[in-house]
Amino acid sequence: MEKAVLEIRPLTAHDAAAFRQIRLQAISDSPSAVWPTYEEEAKRTVEETEARIRKTDTQVVFGAFIDAELVGVAGLRREPLEQVKHKAVLWGVFISPDRRREGLARKLFSSVLSFARDEGVLQIQLCVNAENDRARRLYRSLGFKPFGLEPRAMRIGARYFDEEHMVLWLAD
Repeated sequence: MEKAVLEIRPLTAHDAAAFRQIRLQAISDSPSAVWPTYEEEAKRTVEETEARIRKTDTQVVFGAFIDAELVGVAGLRREPLEQVKHKAVLWGVFISPDRRREGLARKLFSSVLSFARDEGVLQIQLCVNAENDRARRLYRSLGFKPFGLEPRAMRIGARYFDEEHMVLWLAD
């Protein structure tokens, strides 16, 4: 049996269709953990999707590919302003359900972290649904520390969800 080939790299415009597909899968899998809604994501044009994943001075989206299939994503975005460019936001982290528990999230995060350090990022922040214990445990195990709770951060129908804000310091 041949061993699967794992590749983790920044996405390009050529990955737009695969990114769109995995985002729709993420929303279907965890609608209370992902913005926007399925309908909003499905309405995005190819050009809008390409712009969301295009690597720039302030953003990058990494993809985890197994045998050339996109099975995981994680985005990193920061402001270009001098006083806040030391920090970045981790967003859109998702691993396909059939590929979970294989260490892919850690490997994907390792690539994001290495990139962030090379770019001079000193801290990474994220928000996670306060009820998503699996994700919260993962982020804590990676060194993230909670620093606040945003009540009613997301509303789906008549139900509200809180988000925990977390930070990882890459340097003192």
